[in-house]
Amino acid sequence: MVNKSVIVAMSGGVDSSVAAFILKQQGFNVTGVFMKNWEEDDDISTNYCSATKDLEDAQKVCDLLNIKLYKVNFAAEYWDKVFKIFLNEYQAGRTPNPDVLCNKEIKFKVFLDYAKKLQADFIATGHYVRILKKNNESYLLAALDQNKDQSYFLHALSQEQLKDCLFPLGELTKPQVRKIAKEIGFNNYNKKDSTGICFIGERKFKNFLKNYLPNKPGLIVTETGHIIGNHDGLMYYTIGQRKGLNIGGQTEYVGHHQPWYVIDKNLNNNQLIVATGKNHPKLFTKKLRATNCHWINNKELTQGIITTAKIRYRQEPQICSITINNNNNLNELLVTFEQTQRAISPGQFVVFYQKDYCLGGATIEQAIS
Repeated sequence: MVNKSVIVAMSGGVDSSVAAFILKQQGFNVTGVFMKNWEEDDDISTNYCSATKDLEDAQKVCDLLNIKLYKVNFAAEYWDKVFKIFLNEYQAGRTPNPDVLCNKEIKFKVFLDYAKKLQADFIATGHYVRILKKNNESYLLAALDQNKDQSYFLHALSQEQLKDCLFPLGELTKPQVRKIAKEIGFNNYNKKDSTGICFIGERKFKNFLKNYLPNKPGLIVTETGHIIGNHDGLMYYTIGQRKGLNIGGQTEYVGHHQPWYVIDKNLNNNQLIVATGKNHPKLFTKKLRATNCHWINNKELTQGIITTAKIRYRQEPQICSITINNNNNLNELLVTFEQTQRAISPGQFVVFYQKDYCLGGATIEQAIS
């Protein structure tokens, strides 16, 4: 689009690099911005997310595309708006998803505000989602590549945020993106996808969390109350977890050798509740209670609306019905699934869909038997 400007969030990865290339091919006036939002352990010699190396990769891409790259630091905003909440959730024994909050508060708020100050018409990222704009509304759609679709992580965005966003990769697959990058000559065409905590990267999770939260060791008990081990702190475990319990081989209370799984947390007594078997009944429920509900499009919801939902990123959408609680207060919902769901985890998000359309989502508070 001639004379339209777009600022691309350049991470140093292949996705944002190809997004910038596509937009330049489409005629946009493209500028890159590299966000450094984490100050700790920026050591290029480690296996962790190194902002130094990522910045170098982003700069190489921008040099090849002949576009400017600016570096900004939103570490203070990230700490206040994302990381503090992340720590509070873990301290409360929940399992947060910082990517959702990071997108809402940093990538599509702080960064968007920065771009507006530079008088950009749009911002763009390398997310795999599609956006449809009609009748002065923006609709968030799942990507064509279902293996890479990231609409789950963007469900908390508002109309005000989405109207100024471009997502050039929404109709491409990851192999196609890597092929484009290789053909252009990007050195990062086969760079590993970033994983781990948003802007922080992959780490030995227990050691990382110990730096910020005090350990509160306690007992591991069976559902009948028998003590079979010790845990390092409830914050390190999630519902459905098998690995890292260090209680294997104990059959005294169950009479068989099936693996142990976390089925609950007793916060009052600081106890981790476990049971044997991946398909233990306590791991499965059909209902959940959710709060802080957000709808992308302001459609009037009626009681018992039938839709589909995901309770985790990689899940296939599941048929469910939504009941509005608290005298039509849209901030609390009861979600009833057609099929039982395994390991519903408080602190995670339930995200709703109608076919390819992402409707919004809410924070899971409780799995209901």
